[in-house]
Amino acid sequence: MDLGLKDKVIIVTGAAKGIGEGIAKVIATEGAVAVVVGRSQADNQKVVDSIAASGGKAFAVAAELTKPEDCEKAVKAVVDQFGRIDGLVNNAGVNDGVGLENGTYERFMESLHRNVVHYYLMAQYALPELKKSKGPIVNITSKTAETGQGNTSAYAAANGGRNALTREWAVELLKYGIRVNAIVVAECWTPAYDTWIKTLSNPEEKLKEITSKIPLENRMTTAEEIANMTAFLLSQKSSHTTGQIIHVDGGYVHLDRALANA
Repeated sequence: MDLGLKDKVIIVTGAAKGIGEGIAKVIATEGAVAVVVGRSQADNQKVVDSIAASGGKAFAVAAELTKPEDCEKAVKAVVDQFGRIDGLVNNAGVNDGVGLENGTYERFMESLHRNVVHYYLMAQYALPELKKSKGPIVNITSKTAETGQGNTSAYAAANGGRNALTREWAVELLKYGIRVNAIVVAECWTPAYDTWIKTLSNPEEKLKEITSKIPLENRMTTAEEIANMTAFLLSQKSSHTTGQIIHVDGGYVHLDRALANA
């Protein structure tokens, strides 16, 4: 299916690794210009080079998104380079373990900046160009907002904010024809997930336990599966879809756990 993304300039935050990298590569395969935004220019460039090697187009922008001025500079760099923005994928963030018992005010606020404040800022700074292009916004969010996880109050709150902003922006931006949707990630295999599970005493056993609870095929979601849904939501093939919070999780959040081992 041709998604009609050819030559569309689409910003993807946190695109140097994991889900963001997957999104950048998939939209580049669809002909879009993937703007890879991340804190490390070297890491960003690796993704750009990989996309170029496959015949795609990409552009790297180094930015520390916890700094509001870097959000503004990142958007400006894209506009200076291409003269437009045709879509925004807010993805950057980390489950940083700032809980209620072990957290502090300072760490809680830092986590909000790391995980949701830049979603707002990137959208705000990109908005003038998105109005011109009617460019869609896709927010990547986490199941923690709905299920909880324990010892991650700040990240859960940030994801609740991401979900709420998705619905709020969908309403506010109706008059500009800008669609806003979110994709909820549950158990998705990424380098960060691999690093985390290896910190456990028996990682193979833990991974088996986790995947046994994922109803569809008892396996982790892949970054490419998140990316495929993102590409669809960025395209005019989803032209009447807005304000939706879509779970790409093999049924993990909503289906009866009894189904997992059926």
